[in-house]
Amino acid sequence: MSRSAGSMLVALACVCQAPVVAETSDYSAEKISREREIPDAKTYMVAMRDGAKLATDVTLPKGDPEAKYPAVLVRTPYNRRGLVGEKSSQIVPRLGLAMVVQDLRGRFGSEGEDFPIHVGCGWGEIRDGYDTIEWIAKQPWCNGKVGTFGPSAMGITQNLTLPTQPPHLVCAFVMVAPSDMYNQATHWGGAPRQVLAINWTKAHGFDRRNLDLFRAHPCYDEFWDTWNMEKQAGRVNVPVVYYGGWYDMFCQGTINTFVAAQTRGGPGARGKCRLIMGPWEHDGLSEGLTYPANAKPKFELWAIQWLARHLKGTDLSGGKPTKPVYYYVMGACGEQDAPGNVWRSADTWPVPSKPVPYYLHKGGQLSTDKPTEARASVSYTYDPKDPVPTRGGSNLTIKRGPMDQRPVEDRPDVVLFTTPVLTQPVEATGHITVKLWAASSCEDTDFTAKLSDVYPDGRSMLVLDGIVRARYRESFSRPKRMKPGEVYPFEIDLWSTSIIFNKGHRIRVAISSSNAPRFGPNPNTGDAVNEMADAVVATNTIYLDRDHPSHIILPQPTGQEGTRP
Repeated sequence: MSRSAGSMLVALACVCQAPVVAETSDYSAEKISREREIPDAKTYMVAMRDGAKLATDVTLPKGDPEAKYPAVLVRTPYNRRGLVGEKSSQIVPRLGLAMVVQDLRGRFGSEGEDFPIHVGCGWGEIRDGYDTIEWIAKQPWCNGKVGTFGPSAMGITQNLTLPTQPPHLVCAFVMVAPSDMYNQATHWGGAPRQVLAINWTKAHGFDRRNLDLFRAHPCYDEFWDTWNMEKQAGRVNVPVVYYGGWYDMFCQGTINTFVAAQTRGGPGARGKCRLIMGPWEHDGLSEGLTYPANAKPKFELWAIQWLARHLKGTDLSGGKPTKPVYYYVMGACGEQDAPGNVWRSADTWPVPSKPVPYYLHKGGQLSTDKPTEARASVSYTYDPKDPVPTRGGSNLTIKRGPMDQRPVEDRPDVVLFTTPVLTQPVEATGHITVKLWAASSCEDTDFTAKLSDVYPDGRSMLVLDGIVRARYRESFSRPKRMKPGEVYPFEIDLWSTSIIFNKGHRIRVAISSSNAPRFGPNPNTGDAVNEMADAVVATNTIYLDRDHPSHIILPQPTGQEGTRP
């Protein structure tokens, strides 16, 4: 997939507390929002229920001016005449569908304020998504059927609109979007995903008050509850495709929204949704490893098939049977006959599996054998002013994907645990967590974990990473400081993946207390706003004995799921 095509996905829709600006990689707001000529579009200023008028471009198929068409709606903060508007207006009308692209309120040609972000997209007093869909259905060129489409920020607009149940909404295609703004977009394990915020708001010129607003809510509270799409799943009542990637920054959100709508949605959604997960970052194929040609994203084809099916009753799939879940099992890259690197289909997610614990042992070993020592631990010093640098992962505005971790693995504040060379392939498919027993010399600190695939040549290629802020170990709503020196259990959520570690490889877990600027460094003081001026150094200890068996859980499938081309 080319960068120009893939950049249709380059969109971020979250803001979080962030005191520092991180260096950007190839992320470019200009690619997304630069105004383009869309010659056949007609602009309407569509009035919302509060009187604000939103700039809305409509492109109709060429032909009979009296014809009525189903419509596809994209609502964007990135300029309706940006890349998404241009691409969509070129492709969708050729299918015999009307294309409607709208600037969110306060953005580009639309009236109102962009504070807070997506203020009019949800189920509150202002319902811009609902009002726009119903306006479309009443137009003389529309036959009353409307579908929605879009990635990231445009996926969030859909997730927020779906629970409002517009009567004329027929289907949706939601790409790379979170389901819970606190736990997936602005925070992870209670720690701020800080690099996203400042780069994103600066690049797109969003109202800076958003940063102050979210910084004022460091815990999960009623404010964040109004952004939790999972809790609204019962009100989703149309079939939806949820499309995401294993290295996407909203990977778990895509999975969670699918599971919620598929199992708890209204009768129009329950059992009728689809999940597609591939080896992708936020805007296409991951760059750290070169996967086979079968891994290339086909989101345009899949979206066209879905929209044509539900809006026009046209089957473009060639009659191939489909199951609700379609996911890519990653394998070793560049190794002939390596298992994996195939697509599988399944009836449910997660697929049936057995949770297999791999224990962390003193001396750096990782194995399925449970520790037998009465006392065993390893300690390191964490300095917030010298954090472990980020290398890849589920990012957007900095380098991302499965990067080699060796440049940061030899630091004294990174502790490695590695299996012996595998004599047989090991698959992990599903939700992966690390369970630690740990203590600190401070009242608050962070614990991070990385899962890597160690190739025979020594490359330690990142699969997943995650973090937990100690004061949120029991609840994201009610923080509780630690007693220095006391041992506590922690759970680090690494989100989900599907990968086969090939024989000849090794599996590695790296434990530390920072991963910056991906996550905001913890000053170790318990300060809710991350004030670094008073930061202190912490001595953190990981316990590895029979009473404190720290481990990672790898879900290993119990049955072979069917595959399809």
